[in-house]
Amino acid sequence: MDGSVVTSDGVRLHVESRGEGPPILFVAGYTATAASWAFQADSVVAAGYRAVILDRRWHGQSDRPAHGHRIARHAADVHDVIDALGLERPLLVGASMGASVCWSYLDIFGCAAVRGMIGIDQTPKMVNADGWPFGFYGLDETNLGTFFADGVPSTGQGRSIEASIRAATALQQRVGEARLSDPIVPYTRPLLDDHARQDWRDLIAVADVPMLLIAGQDSQLWPADHARAAVASSRRARAALIADCGHAANIDQPKAVNDLIITFAKGIQGNAMFQNPGC
Repeated sequence: MDGSVVTSDGVRLHVESRGEGPPILFVAGYTATAASWAFQADSVVAAGYRAVILDRRWHGQSDRPAHGHRIARHAADVHDVIDALGLERPLLVGASMGASVCWSYLDIFGCAAVRGMIGIDQTPKMVNADGWPFGFYGLDETNLGTFFADGVPSTGQGRSIEASIRAATALQQRVGEARLSDPIVPYTRPLLDDHARQDWRDLIAVADVPMLLIAGQDSQLWPADHARAAVASSRRARAALIADCGHAANIDQPKAVNDLIITFAKGIQGNAMFQNPGC
């Protein structure tokens, strides 16, 4: 079922909903559309969950307003979707920038209304610094202002372009004519810059909600050890590494990602040790 939600600031967001059962809300990364989650939606629906897939503002079939190019506003959009659809304690799954949006949601609205969170190949701090070598390759405070001037740059690191193209082709065959991504640069560069300035390490350390951070071993954007480092100070988060996998893990290795999502969802469902009173 396709539908829409109007946010508190008047923006219409496209939302897809499939299946019945405990809800899993998918939030895609920068430029990615709801179609990028097709393999995950198929899998969780077959496992007895409801897949709710959001096109963020300026993405896919959602509105493209001049305002709201901030991670915090996108987090408020997630809140509006949960409220409008009456989702009962969904599991949040965010890929890349979508994970940053989910962390922002937890930071602003707390943990009580969600069951857990999964982040897919998103370092919590993109700017490299002393003691944190797990940021975006080549990004530091000296070039932060210009680094994303032309969008997300190629790093020359990680999984080969050919391997990622093969994986994306398989997904494109699954979704038909639906777009997997949108050419939204340079219109949304303020959003990308805001994303790059975030540091979610303190939130991960204290968030009282089950959390899984998935890293692609051959990510093109940052070292895979970002996930392990991010969860080191958290008692409720853990990390998982997927081999032969680039940044777009849900596309490169959909079965591995699907298995991790379903295993995590089953582990937190109805398990008293995972019940969260809120952040």
